[in-house]
Amino acid sequence: MLPKDFLIGAATAAHQVEGNNIHSDYWAQERLPHSGFQEPSGLACDHYSRFEEDIALMAKAGLNAYRFSIEWARIEPEEGTFDEKETEHYRQVIRCCREHGIEPIVTLHHFTSPLWLIQKGGWEADTTPADFARYAAYIGEQFGAELHYVCTLNEANMGIQVAQVARQFFLQMQAAGKIQMGVNLEDLMKKTGDAARENREVFGTENPAVFVSARSAHGDEIVMQAHAAARKALKKAAPHVKVGWTLSLHDVQSIPGGEEQAREEWDQEFTHYLPVMAEDDFLGVQNYSRTIMGPKGSLPIPEGAEVTQMDYEYYPEGLAHVLRRVAKDFSGELLVTENGIATADDARRCDFIRTALQGVEACLVDKLPIKGYLYWSLMDNFEWQKGFSMTFGLIAVDRQTMARQPKESLYFLGSRRDAE
Repeated sequence: MLPKDFLIGAATAAHQVEGNNIHSDYWAQERLPHSGFQEPSGLACDHYSRFEEDIALMAKAGLNAYRFSIEWARIEPEEGTFDEKETEHYRQVIRCCREHGIEPIVTLHHFTSPLWLIQKGGWEADTTPADFARYAAYIGEQFGAELHYVCTLNEANMGIQVAQVARQFFLQMQAAGKIQMGVNLEDLMKKTGDAARENREVFGTENPAVFVSARSAHGDEIVMQAHAAARKALKKAAPHVKVGWTLSLHDVQSIPGGEEQAREEWDQEFTHYLPVMAEDDFLGVQNYSRTIMGPKGSLPIPEGAEVTQMDYEYYPEGLAHVLRRVAKDFSGELLVTENGIATADDARRCDFIRTALQGVEACLVDKLPIKGYLYWSLMDNFEWQKGFSMTFGLIAVDRQTMARQPKESLYFLGSRRDAE
């Protein structure tokens, strides 16, 4: 049974649900003639206009937490200029959550960045940590009094994962399933002259360093510096706020002979970040499946295993395994900030949630400091380069009318708060 104060909710990312995020790098990328995106985000789910309806649906179903991102490109559309209208918008989102008895858990950066930041060199530039800290300070000053949890960066290790899979791509096509977001890796690996020219025109470089670009070791250091700088700025503005970041973590397993490869894989995903996390209040754990390592690297999904729309192995047991493993080295609170399944079969979604939460409950019995579970995602949305084809949501969205249709899984998740 879950504790009475346990947070049960769902998560979204601004660009994936709000719509018309016109000042962001992704908005620009989606519209390039040789874009790797299946379709542009456009109006997305119109959550920007419909957030009150969506939050009310969560509350009606019994959820008590909502993780969402504040869009940096809206708040600071031009370098050093903060938009008061957009600031007020997010203030209303936070207060709407409070009015419905829902804990707002804010993420400052969920993959998308202001276009101007990428034109300056993006997530490989030495100036980015200071830029991000300025934005974090503003958010802390504006909203800190109304928040308890703030995630600085979503899946801070994503660029390293992309770089690794890109290196393996031609040897192991199956490795594309390791990236826990919607990416068309074939397009990433087939840069044409036209695409390079388009990037130069928009970003000033043939290879813009967006947050999920294949990241260098220097870029990884920039990300860590940005997190530390943002944490310091948030704590100065709002000392009571608990600050952390989220990591994309697989349940890394091995067959005989693959133990060293598994250790290296886990070090890359998690262990080497421990020093920068030492002062964090919590860690956002994000898990969807497992990775099995052999003597030569990651292995294909086991033959006959069930796979999701994202080509991940159906493996809800992985969440508890990851929670137990990170708790051995990280002493702060743990929040499951993403865990979910892309499927058209909502009964399987309920099964996935049931098994995942049984694992969480077992961890709580063993006194792991887990404070909440946020399912990904609240609604079927824009899954990055894969467009609207992936259905992770607890709520279906009519692409023509934007009408919401709650699924049984929404109510099933809400019922877990009172389950014996």
